[in-house]
Amino acid sequence: MDKKIRIYSTPYCVYCKMAKEFFTEKGLIYEEFDVSENVEKRKEMIDKSGQMGVPVIEIGDEIIIGFDKARINELVK
Repeated sequence: MDKKIRIYSTPYCVYCKMAKEFFTEKGLIYEEFDVSENVEKRKEMIDKSGQMGVPVIEIGDEIIIGFDKARINELVK
């Protein structure tokens, strides 16, 4: 899998934690941005997704709102 994975998350988000655990279980490398601390990345997340809620997951050019396991599996094949 050569698509870059990024997750915009917060430390207290249960679905963010589930998504990161899922990536780890699958052996997927991802880049994480804590949008509760990083204002620049928070703005980037909102610009890309139109959402203020987390997680926002970017896989390649695709944006996934929330922890959509089926969609993630589809994109990381």
